[in-house]
Amino acid sequence: MIFLQTDAGIFPAAKIRYFKDMAAKKKYYVVWAGVQPGVYGTWAECKAQVDHYEGAKYKSFEAEQEALEALNMGYEAYYQAHPAKSAKAPVVLRDGDPKPILNSLSVDAAWNTATRQMEYRGVYTATREVWFHQGPFPNASNNIGEFLALVHGIAFCKQRHLDIPIYTDSITALAWVRQKKHKSIILPTAENAVLFDLLVRAENWLKNNAYTNPIYKWNTPLWGEIPADFGRK
Repeated sequence: MIFLQTDAGIFPAAKIRYFKDMAAKKKYYVVWAGVQPGVYGTWAECKAQVDHYEGAKYKSFEAEQEALEALNMGYEAYYQAHPAKSAKAPVVLRDGDPKPILNSLSVDAAWNTATRQMEYRGVYTATREVWFHQGPFPNASNNIGEFLALVHGIAFCKQRHLDIPIYTDSITALAWVRQKKHKSIILPTAENAVLFDLLVRAENWLKNNAYTNPIYKWNTPLWGEIPADFGRK
């Protein structure tokens, strides 16, 4: 085992690299619209400001100075100056390529393979304004999240009389919505009881409600990541 001398003492080199990596991955979270706008140093602090806050606007940054500048610019000015980019290579649309309908709702889910926690959200496609955000839920799956996000989006639009398209990047969620039933292999437990209650409510809503919103598959290869993506890939 290799040890290195630091100001704080002698530590295994692997542990020093670990702490350096953790420090390098630290993020700063700007909350433009939430309980208390500002810059927060942890996701837990940010989540406390935006969770269940309708119309919340927030974003993570790698550097504190960048986050402070974004906060001072304001949400609209920041996105006008920094159009959102995909985590992958930029996508260039050519004349004649189909384009997404910006006056629409985009939904997506994020699942942590280590903790098995899931959360989902819906955003206004044109501006990425968060319209709803739920979770995290324990002992879940990404497919469950995609399904709940899509049903939540459909019900959200119907409740607010929004006759706009809804985008999802999940073929599974589209199939489950058509069938009005989820087919997850995740088993109900005491830990995820709330999640399975939401699944039952989602299925019942689909069986007892009609809706007019067209639902489209987001064209990820052509358009990049869906606007509701959590950016954690």
